Amino acid sequence: MAGKPDDQDLRQRLTDIQYKVTQGHGTEAPFTGELNDNKRAGKYLCVVCGAHLFDSETKYDSASGWPSFYDVANSENLAETRDTSLGMTRVEVHCKHCDAHQGHVFPDGPAPTGLRYCINSASLSFEPTDE
Repeated sequence: MAGKPDDQDLRQRLTDIQYKVTQGHGTEAPFTGELNDNKRAGKYLCVVCGAHLFDSETKYDSASGWPSFYDVANSENLAETRDTSLGMTRVEVHCKHCDAHQGHVFPDGPAPTGLRYCINSASLSFEPTDE
């Protein structure tokens, strides 16, 4: 993975919502993302650089409106940053390779980690293993 592509390249290959989420630290509306209800087996990748972030085995229905995972596929691909926007303190997660915003992680998830990675569909691509 070569790092963050230039802005012109990103604007050409990402949709408006993908660009807004990954580059502008935006959030898609709840229950609107195409991967929220995805139940197929496979890998969830960073839509910007293709880094493997999550696996279908750790995805669960948190009823939050966004794809949720209780663990990462590879901790070397995801970084955390303190986020104090919107008048609260949260932990933002972003791709370690290209810095694309993914979502946030919260300490209210299921066992075995107790974590809920609340991720925007727009920041992910999906690679099925069942086809």
